[in-house]
Amino acid sequence: MSKRISLLCLVVLLALTLPGSALAQGPVGPMHSDTFWQASYWNNTDLSGPPVLQRNETDINYDWGAGSPDNSIAHDGFSARWTRYIDTAGGTYRFTATSDDGIRVSVDGRWVINQWSEHAVSTFTTDLALSNGHHWVVVEFYENGGAALARFSWAPAAEVLKGWRGEYFNNKVLQGPAALVRDDAAVDFNWGNGSPAPGVINADSFSARWTRTLNLAPGTYHFSMTVDDGGRLWINGHLLIDVWLDQAARTYTGDIYLPGGNTTLKMEYYENAGAASAHLTWNAGTNPPPSKGEVVVDDNGAGFSKGGLAGSWRSVAEGYGGHLLWTRNNDRVRYNYNWARWQPRLVPGRYEVFVYIPDRYSTTGSARYWISHAGSLSQRSIDQSAYHNEWVSLGTYEFRGTAGDYLSLADVTYEPYLTRLIAFDAAKWVPR
Repeated sequence: MSKRISLLCLVVLLALTLPGSALAQGPVGPMHSDTFWQASYWNNTDLSGPPVLQRNETDINYDWGAGSPDNSIAHDGFSARWTRYIDTAGGTYRFTATSDDGIRVSVDGRWVINQWSEHAVSTFTTDLALSNGHHWVVVEFYENGGAALARFSWAPAAEVLKGWRGEYFNNKVLQGPAALVRDDAAVDFNWGNGSPAPGVINADSFSARWTRTLNLAPGTYHFSMTVDDGGRLWINGHLLIDVWLDQAARTYTGDIYLPGGNTTLKMEYYENAGAASAHLTWNAGTNPPPSKGEVVVDDNGAGFSKGGLAGSWRSVAEGYGGHLLWTRNNDRVRYNYNWARWQPRLVPGRYEVFVYIPDRYSTTGSARYWISHAGSLSQRSIDQSAYHNEWVSLGTYEFRGTAGDYLSLADVTYEPYLTRLIAFDAAKWVPR
């Protein structure tokens, strides 16, 4: 009898500890907060079958663009699940999820955010009363086609409703749990050779992240960021400014059209050594109402945004309006690849979309343009080397006159690595 009991105990112990066990899929007793998310990825959109990839991840904070989480994962038609325990004091917490496409969030077995549908970049929030202790959180995501983005965070609801949520880390890469989280009235700091919080945060080799949601009126906004050393700025999930490098205090600016309503701002910063400063300001420009006429978005005007490796971008005084950007190609989706987006202000209707191809800096034979229109994504591949200072049609499409209307282009052409030049100039929408 004792041998049977021992054997039974061994079977139960194995059932509780095996990764795939149903008994291991949620709370089974007192637990410590997890340091990492347990991440699983599938090459399908419904998380079915065994995952292709499993790994630990520090944060759910990804903008894959037209790429994917890993070489083993398809660029389109994939899904992911992240799970972990979080430890909270009793109170009301705000859960925030941003995605393109579907996302849903479960807390202690109950879906608190469920937006399992195809959509452009959108942010969803919910407030939830939690007891003191450990809570099991599951975040699921799927990407159908086009751009892919997934972000998730939580914070005490009262804190979210104040100024900026400032998270400070004792490393330069925003890694691990924050050493300090506080409410900052503004991102307006000049620490000199000191620390943001003496005794808690290093004077050198630290990083910070500030996030805030504001209700803004529709219009074109001009953002100005001054940093010493590196900084990045996201507006509604779009990387508007990217200067992640050691430097003396320097100011960078970017313009973006916003459709109005809740707008999520996120600024990341790191300090290497010496003086440290971080400042962010913005103001609204003119906001003429859209008209049913030709709309042009140039690479140095409102409605244009770009991201990726800042040092890979080059600008020259050529092309439409006397200015263009260019970069060299990637042979595959690599980390921090370069991308750009043209976002017009349109009256709902049917438009033909054109891109301006300059005479130089356009040697790629496979510039892959994505047109976002009326809830759909269409791709057109253009041989830029065949055109010289001319407008090239990408086709005619129906547009809704929302933030989901845009044109995008990345440096991923699948031609031999760094052998081609890709030009990023103007785009226009002509009523049809």
